Amino acid sequence: QVQLVESGGGSVQAGGSLRLSCAASGRTISSYCMVWFRQVPGKDREWVGNIYGGTTYVADSVKGRFTISQDNAKNTLYLQMDSLKPEDTAMYYCAAAYGVSCIGYMRALSYPYWGQGTQVTVSS
Repeated sequence: QVQLVESGGGSVQAGGSLRLSCAASGRTISSYCMVWFRQVPGKDREWVGNIYGGTTYVADSVKGRFTISQDNAKNTLYLQMDSLKPEDTAMYYCAAAYGVSCIGYMRALSYPYWGQGTQVTVSS
């Protein structure tokens, strides 16, 4: 199976930028549907976007501000976050699924492999 470890979270002021990384091991992520979710305590896990074969899909709430990319040589998934807003504050998770269509949103339960999460806090 694939193991995932997120990093790059921290505190930033509104309007700032942050890049999250998801380092994978055990399997090559180019063969997987890779996804970013985020979660605030007490609320459901929210889909941010996913990527497969160079094609990305992102939620309307982050469209134009967040960019998902993948470096296959480093076996690492990225989430570039620009123009951050306080409502972006959440724990961010990467996850992976194999053998799925990866065309836009899928529920969190569809992804069997998860990282531990990295906290992003945006202050106003």
